[in-house]
Amino acid sequence: MRYRKHKSKGGIHLLLFVITLVTTTFAGAEWIHGKPILDWSNGSISDWVNSRTLSDGFHYSIPLLLALSFHEFGHYFTARYYRIRVTLPYYLPFWFFDLSSSIGTMGAFIRIKERMRSRKQFFDVGIAGPLAGFIVGLGILYYGYTHLPPRSYVLDIHPEYKEMPGYQIYGDDYSKYAYEADSTGTPKLLVSLQKPLLFLLAERYWVKDSSRIPDTREMMHYPYLLAAYIVMLFTALNLIPIGQLDGGHILYGLLGPKLFNRTAVVLFYGFLYYAGLGLVSPYTPFPRLLIHLTLYVYFLYLCFYSTSPFPMHRLTLALSVVFLQFATLWLFPQAEGYSGWLVFIFILGRFLGIYHPTAYMEAPIGRGRQLLGWLSLLILLLCFLPAPFNIEVIGE
Repeated sequence: MRYRKHKSKGGIHLLLFVITLVTTTFAGAEWIHGKPILDWSNGSISDWVNSRTLSDGFHYSIPLLLALSFHEFGHYFTARYYRIRVTLPYYLPFWFFDLSSSIGTMGAFIRIKERMRSRKQFFDVGIAGPLAGFIVGLGILYYGYTHLPPRSYVLDIHPEYKEMPGYQIYGDDYSKYAYEADSTGTPKLLVSLQKPLLFLLAERYWVKDSSRIPDTREMMHYPYLLAAYIVMLFTALNLIPIGQLDGGHILYGLLGPKLFNRTAVVLFYGFLYYAGLGLVSPYTPFPRLLIHLTLYVYFLYLCFYSTSPFPMHRLTLALSVVFLQFATLWLFPQAEGYSGWLVFIFILGRFLGIYHPTAYMEAPIGRGRQLLGWLSLLILLLCFLPAPFNIEVIGE
């Protein structure tokens, strides 16, 4: 096959990168200082914003985009090495202004414009991105944990903690007390970042003064830790071994088409079972249960869209998930999954697909690539969290 040089206009890619740099910088400044940049009450920039505080956002945006860029260019240069037509990365800006908090981006992606020819190519292109991004993310994590500010850092962001009941600046978890409802009894909505195994190991071996380790409710104010957290979360999502995610390419290279497709169905089924567990409860009063159950089964049916061309097969899979979830709840009424995964699962099952296209050449990959493949699964275990974000209400 003669290689045709792919001419890609870089203007749109550069524009998207610049916009994403702006949105991630704004998002970073908001997370660091705990305040929105825009003040909708008077339709202007908030009073606290100045060039210095806004530039603080670069401590978040630059490491984050550096890791995302390494990830995507890992794919890009590996594809170019194999003379596969591919675009430059498209960066995805994502910012809600003052309406809600955001991380400033939805990531980035490249478009591979022709089919890869062998399992080795699928494997190499798939694994290059996560490994490159993970290495950079590991460096960001190391810097964040070896340059932790003193505990009073949080008080500079939230001086109001001193006035709240139960405040303890030298307690083991003073932010927990500072977050208690104030004297008016107003409930507080708390969002905390749950730490994956990689973060727990980093805290144990890289942090000399454990008193500086931030509480999970405050970690979003630490720009390098937040950037590393998002990088590792994106890495874990990409390494999930289903469909044409990076992890799907890797596992396909390891197992081949038949065994991979069987494994992918089981993994997808288990992922969906866990995510929706407890969303619809058998203890709900009957009229409401019937409505909830009908909508939920239809949603599951759509999630299984790519598993089979036969509607009855998809419906059977959906009903079996509900049956297993209800059986679990009858035995363990407090069991609960993490419904935050359902949107990702829906996109994966309805649009991206859970199977993997076959290659022209199905020759097995070598032993060195097999070791890298299992290493990538270890990285998935280090970075993945069943429930990345915990939301709780204090003071109700």
